[in-house]
Amino acid sequence: MVQFVAFFGSLIFNFLAQTFGSKRAVMLSLLIWIGTLVYIYGWLQSVLQFFILGAVIALVLGGSQALSRSLYSQMIPKGEEAEYFSLYEISDKGSSWLGPLLFGLAFQFTGQYRVAILSLAVFFILGLALLSLVDIRKAEVEASNIKGSGANHNHNRQRR
Repeated sequence: MVQFVAFFGSLIFNFLAQTFGSKRAVMLSLLIWIGTLVYIYGWLQSVLQFFILGAVIALVLGGSQALSRSLYSQMIPKGEEAEYFSLYEISDKGSSWLGPLLFGLAFQFTGQYRVAILSLAVFFILGLALLSLVDIRKAEVEASNIKGSGANHNHNRQRR
């Protein structure tokens, strides 16, 4: 179910990105992730709610993964895609142990799975806070990925 529904999530978030901008759409996905974890903590009670939650997670998962990569690629200087996406993959794989570590520690200290799940909201809140500080337009201009930029041309001359 998750893979099938995630496809539709990527289409929905593509529409949201075109309508409101990529940054806002990614920020919305982070808010949905936070809301999902809060819902699990406080209100998840039945199997039906679990399956509905699975569909919501699939929608936001498909959208947030595709859109965050797209947003990231807009800020990468032309010709340096391999280096930047290598860094992206290293940080993705290198940090994949942080979630399970926090979850395990929260469960070990509290003995409650709901608290352990809620503890993961820290990562989404941190991501939301950091993303809110990013000036996407400026990053695109500096990467020369949009017209009207001479900023990166001078930088490239200095690097040569």
